Amino acid sequence: MTFFLPTTVTQENVLQLEKEGLLNLANLRAIDCSALKDFDSTVLTVLLAWQKKLQANGQSLSIEHAPEKLKVLANVYGVSALLGL
Repeated sequence: MTFFLPTTVTQENVLQLEKEGLLNLANLRAIDCSALKDFDSTVLTVLLAWQKKLQANGQSLSIEHAPEKLKVLANVYGVSALLGL
């Protein structure tokens, strides 16, 4: 199943989003970023947290439809390979 990120992921909603994702861990195998428009580096934090949790369970995370800005941010922070971007 696919988990859809909201349009906005910033400091204001990242903790709630992380909790929501962890509660729906079964749906986290694929993350659809197609709606993601307004975000900052906190989105990387939540994606990495989800990935870590899944890896601990022997699973992997797939990020789909990543906007170019997300790819650039991941590259700047040195986590693009970790996230498969």
